[in-house]
Amino acid sequence: MPHHSEPFSNLKRSRKQIQTHQLLRLNELLSAVAQRPFYRNRLQNIKLPLNSLEELRSIPLLKKTDLLPPSPPAPARIFDLPRSEYTRMHQTSGTSGWPLPVLDTHEDWRWWINCWSYVLDAAQVTQEDVAMMAFSFGPFIGFWSANDAMIHRGALVIPLGGMSSESRLKMIQDYGCTVLCCTPTYALHLVTLAERIGIDLRSNSVTRIIVAGEPGGSLPPVRRRIENAWNARVVDHAGASEVGAWGYGSSDGRGLHVIETEFICEVLCFEESDSQGVAAVEGELGELVLTNLGRRGGPAIRYRTGDIVRAYQNHNYECDFLWLDGGVIGRADDMVVIRGVNVFPSSVEAIVRDFCADSEYRIVIDRVHEMDQISIEIEADATQIEKLITEFRNRLALRIDVHSVTAGSLPRYEAKAKRVVDRRQH
Repeated sequence: MPHHSEPFSNLKRSRKQIQTHQLLRLNELLSAVAQRPFYRNRLQNIKLPLNSLEELRSIPLLKKTDLLPPSPPAPARIFDLPRSEYTRMHQTSGTSGWPLPVLDTHEDWRWWINCWSYVLDAAQVTQEDVAMMAFSFGPFIGFWSANDAMIHRGALVIPLGGMSSESRLKMIQDYGCTVLCCTPTYALHLVTLAERIGIDLRSNSVTRIIVAGEPGGSLPPVRRRIENAWNARVVDHAGASEVGAWGYGSSDGRGLHVIETEFICEVLCFEESDSQGVAAVEGELGELVLTNLGRRGGPAIRYRTGDIVRAYQNHNYECDFLWLDGGVIGRADDMVVIRGVNVFPSSVEAIVRDFCADSEYRIVIDRVHEMDQISIEIEADATQIEKLITEFRNRLALRIDVHSVTAGSLPRYEAKAKRVVDRRQH
């Protein structure tokens, strides 16, 4: 399996060179999996090797339902090598349906670390850094690969699973941590806690915060609040258990680059009756479809991620990789249409964080008289609520009811926040 010897993002490559690299890797992958149990039927009518990346569209799209094993909790169906080949097991976060086991071989895990090296490059992590890993270290893949990538780079890594948030803040001070890895929600939670117990985060040793698991790292109000409170730079990252660590934050924090040496990216638009989709034009909202090129133990070929993005090949960034404006804008299954307006939870969060930087909130979706409605429950005062109602109307062209709830009454999250409560009867 080829590995770059220096960050590919530092090398100037033409679009043709990137695509040539992708086609070579893709054909190697297809040759390796064509007779495997899962892909044997999916590839039986495909003439290999492919002559161009355009021919990739002849391979059926892969949906999460295609991965489900006949009898859970067996691993996703693409992990079809003998069990003895695999050395690691994790689970999806279970954001829709049941958590799904995913497996990796030793070589696959090296590939994960290779992908994470792009994120560490973006954060300028070196062996001089002390990295604090603020996640639970449970079966969710979370920052497991980041942890091993940090170790591979030579940084001193401090795993803080099972510790209280107050203890973690103290460990930052005691060990002079320079890099923090967590979700955007947890970074904001630590801000609130630090203010309550009298810790000045702006004078702490953390200079970079690598966030993942939620859209917040590329949402300007969320990123701005975290950076101002911590006096540190936020670096966004995106990945998925089913496909791998596929993206890292652009230099200005306004979006994500897809790691195109390791993933082939398509952005497709789907109608309800259209299962194949059509390619989105430059800058058009569409669903991210990924093919991972280095995970031989569990290849995801044309996987519908469910992430909604706005992609640009033509941009002014030094890195030549595809750029996603605003990162992951939302989830296809989270979008709700309210009186003709498409609303994503990330759009709501961007407005909330402008006026209630640290307040916990949740979005409630109901169906009233056959029409979908949303309302917000938030730990905020009357003045803040009035401002939110006005801003929702100005920026989303919607009247959204906002209700105050008792401070501390809403759940707090260390991993992915689950702030959408759907009360509709489907």
